[in-house]
Amino acid sequence: MQRRRQALLLPGRNYGVQGPLLMFSHVALQSRGARIFPIDWREPDRLAADEQSMVEGVCEQVERVLDRVHNDDPPLLVGKSLGTAAAVLAQHHSLPAIWFTPLLGDYPIVQALRRATAPFLLIGGTGDRAWNSSLAHELPGEVCEIRGADHGMFMPGRPLVDSAHVLAEVIEAVEAFIDTAVWPRHG
Repeated sequence: MQRRRQALLLPGRNYGVQGPLLMFSHVALQSRGARIFPIDWREPDRLAADEQSMVEGVCEQVERVLDRVHNDDPPLLVGKSLGTAAAVLAQHHSLPAIWFTPLLGDYPIVQALRRATAPFLLIGGTGDRAWNSSLAHELPGEVCEIRGADHGMFMPGRPLVDSAHVLAEVIEAVEAFIDTAVWPRHG
């Protein structure tokens, strides 16, 4: 019996699951037969109060969903910014992940990424203060880095079409990662 593919979408503090990065990821995952579980943070401002509250609050809310869905294939976690605090859970449960604009200045997140045994993809831009290019490339996961992109993966000060090209490049990386590292397609 084939097990069911599934994914959890973990938004940022001010970036919901309808934002283009998560919305296009949702479509990519659905087209591969995945069941999607979008999370809507309770008290997102409290989650962002400090590093410890963020990690504990995000992990607690994601763990509740994991308890309901983990009986099928281990889910793929897809998180944006605040949602990347769930890297601690991904590491603990050996879950694959895609992390958009990860908070690479937060020690628990970085430590979880260093210890991760499941594949993960980091996506960030050099114009994002939360991004650390050298650290991202030292970690064991794959990296998609966009020169000049900010925390929203936009190209500030440039024509909007340049940001659309960034989105296309990012989604291409997401689909390649899903198809090679998470759910490889067999001939």
